[in-house]
Amino acid sequence: MVSPLSPLLIIQIFVFGFAIWFGFFLLARDIHKPGLRFAGLGLAVYALGLGLDVLTPYAISPEMWMRWRWPLLFIPALCWFGATLHLLPETNPQLSRIANLGLIPAILFLYGLAFITDLPISINQPGYWILAFGVALLLGLALLIGWQTRRSGIPGKPFAWFSVGTLFFALGMALLLLPIGLFPPEIMLLAIGGDLVVLGLVIVALDAFDEGEALLPDFIRSLGFSFFAALLFGGQVALAMVLGEGITFPLLMLLLIIMTSAIATQTFSDPLQALLDRVLFSRFGRLRQARAELRAAASALPRVNGSLDLDTLDEAEFSRLTRRALSHFGDLQRLASSPLTRLPLIEARLGEHGQDGNTLTRAAELKSLLTEGVAKLKPRDKGDFGTSDEWRYYNSLYFPYVVGLKPYSLNADHENMDSASQAALEWFRASVPERTLHNWQNAGAKLIARDLREQILQ
Repeated sequence: MVSPLSPLLIIQIFVFGFAIWFGFFLLARDIHKPGLRFAGLGLAVYALGLGLDVLTPYAISPEMWMRWRWPLLFIPALCWFGATLHLLPETNPQLSRIANLGLIPAILFLYGLAFITDLPISINQPGYWILAFGVALLLGLALLIGWQTRRSGIPGKPFAWFSVGTLFFALGMALLLLPIGLFPPEIMLLAIGGDLVVLGLVIVALDAFDEGEALLPDFIRSLGFSFFAALLFGGQVALAMVLGEGITFPLLMLLLIIMTSAIATQTFSDPLQALLDRVLFSRFGRLRQARAELRAAASALPRVNGSLDLDTLDEAEFSRLTRRALSHFGDLQRLASSPLTRLPLIEARLGEHGQDGNTLTRAAELKSLLTEGVAKLKPRDKGDFGTSDEWRYYNSLYFPYVVGLKPYSLNADHENMDSASQAALEWFRASVPERTLHNWQNAGAKLIARDLREQILQ
């Protein structure tokens, strides 16, 4: 029997799989970073829209699926703008918070329009053109933000890729939303996916550069595992289509769901295993801890940038890496991938303690080294907490990173704190703006980086 899968459908399925994997990859890399989160969500939403586009011709009620699919044309533009906003080295915290909180209401608004009005099936209405203008405005603002980012020091090649990607994304959205008819909608939808991939590559490449990590090994590992998992399980459904009665809506939906599940299982394997460990090994605390450490080491290895020469780094670059290591103080996996774990100072300290230089011991020694550096910032013989200027660098690093305070988070758990931590939390919230804390942390990290370099030279 001739395969019922057309070349266009095969391409759409492969693009769907790649987009959903890349979106998950960006989210799994660090979901707490807004740039990665927005770019990952944009790709995941695009993949969902492409999946609905694939399913609609085989559905019993295509109009209903069109209503679900229509808002997904606009949401990637919102995510593009959000990701672009966080390309700025110093994003305004209030503006960042508005972008984060505004995404869900915007999605609900679009779906409200989709199910209450006829916008999904009629473009001869003013509201449709208002939304199209809104997309154009967002992408224009994205270009302006990108230009501001370029003036702030973003490397030239990523900026060029970002600018070209934004222009082609805007062009693709225009050709898809406006009744021009130059290209079939299916082709334009695939082209927009390429633009979103470019944005994701720019975001993740800049993040890897900022962290001092290697990107390609981690990229290949995740892509390879996810591809073979999707091929192994999704291929069985595709084979059933070929050998059976052809394409049906249930089989096609099952294929997309199985591909998504297989890719998600591989991409989010670490958090999924941690969750299962908490359930299955709830009475075996040491076993859970040992397995968590081994997972952290295995995940960190592909990210370690062995080509980075620490001896040739200038002071600003070394300070930046120190700042990143401090921000990952409580995250063993991210700390283990820091290039600072290969400092000669850590090699010497491991030798003095008679320890092997594996990934976990290096991360633990770096954490100890950073703890000592933060402690040196503390004013001597003046108690555990103070609010004068001499305390600001110590307070800004010790309490948020070593203690784990999150003074500006509404959902953070601050129970069972000692009196000094409680006083610091109240002081941060009452007297220290978020931007000021960020500036103090940068200044404090520079002092610790300078101390580390002086120790290396001794």
